[in-house]
Amino acid sequence: MLTKKQWEFCLEQFGKMFPDAHCELVHDNPFELTIATLLSAQCTDVLVNRVTAELFKKYKTPEDYLAVDVEELQTDIRSIGLFRNKAKNIQALSQMLIDNFDGEVPANRDVMMTLPGVGRKTANVVVSNAFGVPAIAIDTHLERVAKRLGMNRWKDSVLAVEEKIMRWTPIEKWTDTHHQIIFFGRYHCKAQNPGCNVCPLLPLCREGKKRMKANAK
Repeated sequence: MLTKKQWEFCLEQFGKMFPDAHCELVHDNPFELTIATLLSAQCTDVLVNRVTAELFKKYKTPEDYLAVDVEELQTDIRSIGLFRNKAKNIQALSQMLIDNFDGEVPANRDVMMTLPGVGRKTANVVVSNAFGVPAIAIDTHLERVAKRLGMNRWKDSVLAVEEKIMRWTPIEKWTDTHHQIIFFGRYHCKAQNPGCNVCPLLPLCREGKKRMKANAK
């Protein structure tokens, strides 16, 4: 398992490799980011951005999403996985924003998690990127990197990964760290064919050393 000092080295390397890491979901306001993040569950950001390029022209407000039948909204997002359930959640979320929050997305993570279709990851993404609240949102890339490095055990829950990264990372770096690790996982430490042979973290990465040893046989 990694030591805290080794994790600090990892943070330095993430920053050097991806200094401009950012949220890749295209949005203009907290509401659009909420919708985009909800749509991104089990789906790539690239596909979500392709869909929302037209979706956000048609729907600007929670009221707009409620002005159509759910079947029409489903058609608008049909190319995205779980589109039927996501369309229902978008309309339920829109109604709740109107009824309880004057049509505005709340800036509090725990309050956001009361919205239909909004889990901890989505709430963390929105409060961090839209409201500047320090947060670590654990997606598949970040979880994979943490466990490959030995920051966490393979059996650890997503929440356990989030909590340990928060404990070992200065709070002022949470948001940047979130984006940098996602970029590291998305473009370098990929699920398939990770770049272990050119990775600056190889000397301390348990999975990387295992893979290199296997490839050498």
